[in-house]
Amino acid sequence: MNRNIAIAFTLLFNITASLFAQPPKGPAAPPAPRVFVATARVETLDEPKSFVGTVMPLRKSVVGSAAPGRVEEYLVNEGDFVKKGAPIAHLRRGIISAEKRAAEAEFEVRKSALAEMENSLQDEIAQAKAQVAIAEANHRFQHAKAERAKQLANAITKEALEEAISLEQQAQATENNATAVLRLLTGNSWEQKREQWRARVAVQQAEVERLSEQSDRHTMFAPFDGWVTAEFTEVGQWLMQGDKAAEIAELGSVDVEIAVLEDYVTKLTPGVMGNVEVHALHGQRFVGKVAIINPQADARARTFPVKVRVENVVDERGPLLKAGMFARVTLPVGDAKPLPLVPKDAISIGGRTPVIYVVDTAGGKSTVRPVPVTLGVAQGQWVSVGANEVNAGDSVVVEGNERLRPGMEVRAEPIQISFP
Repeated sequence: MNRNIAIAFTLLFNITASLFAQPPKGPAAPPAPRVFVATARVETLDEPKSFVGTVMPLRKSVVGSAAPGRVEEYLVNEGDFVKKGAPIAHLRRGIISAEKRAAEAEFEVRKSALAEMENSLQDEIAQAKAQVAIAEANHRFQHAKAERAKQLANAITKEALEEAISLEQQAQATENNATAVLRLLTGNSWEQKREQWRARVAVQQAEVERLSEQSDRHTMFAPFDGWVTAEFTEVGQWLMQGDKAAEIAELGSVDVEIAVLEDYVTKLTPGVMGNVEVHALHGQRFVGKVAIINPQADARARTFPVKVRVENVVDERGPLLKAGMFARVTLPVGDAKPLPLVPKDAISIGGRTPVIYVVDTAGGKSTVRPVPVTLGVAQGQWVSVGANEVNAGDSVVVEGNERLRPGMEVRAEPIQISFP
């Protein structure tokens, strides 16, 4: 019996020891995130050169007064955004407004008179025809009566004969008058009368338009969408014709004005793409396009003014690129040389310098390595980077790079990105 107890105790001890010897099972590790990668390449391109410049508005207009008068309302402040056609300021318009209302009322009166005349023509013609018919019938009756009186001249008094002849003559005159009225209504005379009334309506319409123009001259309007950059007047101030009221700058798109040396300007054409870096925005970069190349050089500096157009970023705080900001533009104007290129989508911008993530594969595992890069010129969906920063054939992450960390294991899937 003691032997059986000892065997049972030994079995229980072995089972318990084996249970405690197994490590506890924890949750399974999450799979490595999937990213899409493209292959870096090397192409022979013109070496990028940098030029310093200034951000300028696409358009700038000083809005002036088209008429003399006292400012009654000033509707904008510096920094306000205004839409095209929005009023900026009103001059006093009491007298001109009254004259305009009077001219508009007279215009309506003349239009109504013309319409009444044109609409009543058919009724007047019908009435005139009826009058002609009545006059003709009366004339025939009086003519017959006069003829009988002449045949009975010996049987009636001289007075009765003269009366019959007189009534015939009156009937003929009445018929002639009715016929003339009908002829006026259906002939050229009525057309001339209608044209006269149409001319009167046109003259009054021109007067209304003249007074409307005069009234509009007492209001200053924004010539395009933009921001108010300067105020030149205030309520109560008297403005003469041509005096300034406000300055409007269009900043939806901006031009970066740079000076390009004559050695490089021959390699530029409108439409050439370049990178624009703005120091005040912590090195934030934009893509610009050469818009204007001034063919007149600065005689002393031997540089040509060039404008690089950039699409601005506008949010509730206003335009991100503001007039007067310092900018650096990189353009492909140097000597041709091999340059490494990576897809634009591989660039992560947010830190002090742009970064790309290169995928390294070893021992069956793929990990990412951040590489700071210096951006050069753009070529379609690709952008050049500094020499020795990336090698041809390196796999760079183009999708999914926003959540990566250095050394993170990933599952890389290649994709193809066309090159110009």
